[in-house]
Amino acid sequence: MNDIDIEDRLAALTAAIADRTRARMLCLLMDGRAYTATELSAAVEVAASTASAHLARLQEQRLIACVKQGRYRYFRLAGQPVATALEGLMALAGVECPRVKSSTPTALQYARTCYDHMAGEVAVKLHDRLHALGWLTGDEDYRLSPVGAAALAQLGVDCSPAPSRRRFACGCLDWSERRAHLGGALGAAMLNAFIERGWIRRRLDSRELQLTAAGKNALKAHFDLTV
Repeated sequence: MNDIDIEDRLAALTAAIADRTRARMLCLLMDGRAYTATELSAAVEVAASTASAHLARLQEQRLIACVKQGRYRYFRLAGQPVATALEGLMALAGVECPRVKSSTPTALQYARTCYDHMAGEVAVKLHDRLHALGWLTGDEDYRLSPVGAAALAQLGVDCSPAPSRRRFACGCLDWSERRAHLGGALGAAMLNAFIERGWIRRRLDSRELQLTAAGKNALKAHFDLTV
């Protein structure tokens, strides 16, 4: 890339950020979550069509990425380098990140089922911790490291290969946290193991999961995770 290319690229990036509406969208996405175009349009108070045009501009400049989950499309920052650059600009501007308030009931935000695996705040934190420990690797289809497989097996988690039509382990976008929790066969196996050990209890009348006192202690002891 020559100097002219760098100058043109920098000018295009700064022009994309300079618009007030797009800047507000980027600030909202700084919480690490993903939002739909409808949610972002409501948050920045513009029409849906206008929001779509702004999001397309941000995608064109590789500032945001689109994540598809079922029939929905969510938008998030394109990666840590984008977040770092925005954080520096926000520090210079002397402002804090705005937040989009979730409409999900508090109990369901904390812990619930998503099909046959865990979702909610607890599940998202556990997903991130498994990656931080190096037990899970990969960006889309996760792989379980030997250390991770041994540690989970000791907890009674079935780490055998998934059936041919199912992914072994993957990120599943959480609809309240708007970040990934652990899906796939491994996610289901972890929920089953946690229930068998009395760390998690199902509610018969709801998708809500109850994390027991023993479960909180176990997360701290085995994953160094406080929730």
